[in-house]
Amino acid sequence: MFDSLGSRFSSAFGALRSRGKISAGDIDKTCIEIRQALLEADVSLEVVEDFVSTVSAKSLSTLSELQSGANQAQAVFDVVNAELIQILGGAERRISFAKNPPTVILLAGLQGAGKTTLAAKLAKFYKDQGNTPLLVASDLQRPNAVSQLQVVGESAGVAVFAPEPGNGVGDPVKVARDGLAHAKAKLYNMVIVDTAGRLGVDRELMQEAIAIRDAINPDEVLFVVDSMIGQDAVRTAKAFSDGVGFDGVVLTKLDGDAKGGAALSITKSTGKPIMFASTGEKLNDFDIFYPERMASRILGMGDVATLAEQAKKAFDGDSSAKLEAKFASGEDFTLEDFLEQLEAMSKMGSMTKLLGMLPGSAAMKKQIDAIDDSEITKSKSIVQSMTPAERRDPKLLNGSRRARIALGAGRKVADVNSLVEKFAGAQKAMKSIRNGGMPAGMPAGMQAGMGVPKLSKPQPPQKKKSKSGNPAKRALEEQG
Repeated sequence: MFDSLGSRFSSAFGALRSRGKISAGDIDKTCIEIRQALLEADVSLEVVEDFVSTVSAKSLSTLSELQSGANQAQAVFDVVNAELIQILGGAERRISFAKNPPTVILLAGLQGAGKTTLAAKLAKFYKDQGNTPLLVASDLQRPNAVSQLQVVGESAGVAVFAPEPGNGVGDPVKVARDGLAHAKAKLYNMVIVDTAGRLGVDRELMQEAIAIRDAINPDEVLFVVDSMIGQDAVRTAKAFSDGVGFDGVVLTKLDGDAKGGAALSITKSTGKPIMFASTGEKLNDFDIFYPERMASRILGMGDVATLAEQAKKAFDGDSSAKLEAKFASGEDFTLEDFLEQLEAMSKMGSMTKLLGMLPGSAAMKKQIDAIDDSEITKSKSIVQSMTPAERRDPKLLNGSRRARIALGAGRKVADVNSLVEKFAGAQKAMKSIRNGGMPAGMPAGMQAGMGVPKLSKPQPPQKKKSKSGNPAKRALEEQG
């Protein structure tokens, strides 16, 4: 989403780093580039002017305090990073749970923002943490909204309260009130109410949302906004803030090709933090919004923290420990082990998205975009078409066996050959890791997939050189 903005920032700081001593003119030039980049990203003019003015003043003040020889470009970079974190909301904000359950969360926003899917994602997010959420279908206006909530709720494994069919039938305020009563009776500790939206802000929309809010007295009101909405994000957010009022913002469709202006405008304009972000179509493509991580991605430093968290979720600790123990004992890395690692990698989501979290990924955008995420699925289908004996001993894979495997996987024999060759390389990498010591905690299959370089052979000890008789020369030799 922030590819274009990140590229512009990287270009601006690249030029700044190429200079030795940075002057006030250099700061002005960099600020002009930042201003242009933000405006092109659909950030509101008011936010841009305030941001650039603050960066300019703080950068000049910081440079005047630096001692000679200090990295001035890095100092300016740190100023921009800190201001980006502030414009994105500062520290992350979590849901405030009610002292007496259930905690009631009301979702509000325009039609098409993705509230219904977001409701299921939010419910699953808290269900996975041990909570018992209940979804309440109070969007009775949009066609099939109730049915959609029931479908996504079932996928998330979350109960849905939907006494009315919707499609214009039923009282949304009564449904919300009854849903809260049902949650209390059945001891749910969280209620998430999905409400109707409109194509634009109007009086009817606001009145309905206000009536539902007053009927259930929610602990949190979340404004759900499509991150691709652009300049309209600020106007819409202000309208909801003045009308219904909200405590936090949820950004949806962050995986799209939007310019990112919404994320950089809403918090500054409304004073409300971005609390969650939806980054894809799957129910797991959802997480807490971390301003410092988003600022890091915009500035081209990647998001290693989120990448590590996703890897930790995907790779089972027991299987990783078992695999490491297996390698330590000298056993070979098999195709069965390889399949386990492929399964875990597929749980992490799109490889394009994951690689985009690495530092410097903006400079490799074309290469990353060229990655085919379906390759993992293809590789899994090939390995799954093998017999257990073939997975344990790839040497059994003669021509006829490879033809059978290709047919079973719906692939070509050349695909099977390519996978076997890659696997052979992974095995060699595993042996190199075993000989040189394996990094603790990292899954072995991931190490192979990351292309761990072959360790060099130990060099014979060098002969001891004789020392010079000249004291001054000998001192220089010892320092060297």
